[in-house]
Amino acid sequence: MRLYLTALNPTDAVLDGFLPAAASLGLSATVLTDRPAEWPTDVPVTRCAVRDATAVVAAAASTRPVALLSNSDHLQEATAIAARRLGLPGKDPEAARLCKDKAAARRAIAAAGLDLVRTVTIDPHAAPEVPSGMFPAVVKPREGVASEDAYLVTEPAELVVRVAEIRSRRPEVALVVEEYLDGELRTFETLGDGTELADLGGWHTGLGPPPTFTEESLAWSPPDAQARAQLRERLDALGVGFGACHTEYVISAGRIRLIEVNYRLIGDRMDLILADLLGVPLFEYVIRLHLGEPLAALGLPDTVDRYARVEYVCADRSGRLVAAPGRLDTVHGDVRLGCHPLREVGRTAEHTGTNRDYLAVLHGIGPDERTVRRSLAALRGDLQWTIVE
Repeated sequence: MRLYLTALNPTDAVLDGFLPAAASLGLSATVLTDRPAEWPTDVPVTRCAVRDATAVVAAAASTRPVALLSNSDHLQEATAIAARRLGLPGKDPEAARLCKDKAAARRAIAAAGLDLVRTVTIDPHAAPEVPSGMFPAVVKPREGVASEDAYLVTEPAELVVRVAEIRSRRPEVALVVEEYLDGELRTFETLGDGTELADLGGWHTGLGPPPTFTEESLAWSPPDAQARAQLRERLDALGVGFGACHTEYVISAGRIRLIEVNYRLIGDRMDLILADLLGVPLFEYVIRLHLGEPLAALGLPDTVDRYARVEYVCADRSGRLVAAPGRLDTVHGDVRLGCHPLREVGRTAEHTGTNRDYLAVLHGIGPDERTVRRSLAALRGDLQWTIVE
């Protein structure tokens, strides 16, 4: 039985998550990618124009696959269309499109009467024209991912500068300018089978200084019942309900305001940490949903009686990383600790103020917040990263 995963560049989610999970389920897995040379030689890959649903169908159809899925923001719609054409369980292509297109997602939420966020789309090569009353605002790619090329701007002149900066790297990208939604950034993680939706919990995200939105830490903080109800309403308006979904939001005056919805697992190794925290084979569960199993067949916990905290070590300057800790898994009292490198020693990189500056991810899982924070601080104090400009 063969499983196909569509992907672009190699990610920890695929290499350390989905491929081992497929093997545990007795499935043969093949990665469909348009970048086969970037993948490790021991990973079965097939070259495919993965942004094209017709090409994905052609690559997979001859082997009669049992499942087709993706964990890439960029490939959800094409993969959903291909799965539907192959008669396989999958996401609703329209929901995948709405989640990817930030302007369309805003319109769908507003049409459902749930929230109105002032948003202006700037087409490629067009001058940014935004009402002065919208500032402060956030400019970002209309179909971007995470915090890449997302900036806080406080007035029109600053917006012009940021638009030019983004276009110097990505001239053909459409942008959106949205009113800035003030509040503490939080996440909501879900799994669904197309009929039922399970709440896995969520995180409280600590951000670095503006104008960028770099995630520097995440602390386990599941939403309360009122917040969950509002979040589900918004996901329903987008048609989200199958497989994994990662939602970012703030709470303002008791009201949920979505930042964005990423129709896949949470990233930057948080998916692997979440699986450890929940004590479940999360990647196997996602695959099983794509095999057509109902949510009720999965052994999801009713409650989580542990606490977790994650911290990203970020470069504070441009230069070459000349010394860094290796991978580490250890125990400090009742806390399981880990350090996973995200940049290899010897690599030279520019300082960007975004998640491209990540050097490593540290995490701790233990009985309570105080214990985990203390153990994680002790671990971080013993580790050192050296960058030479």
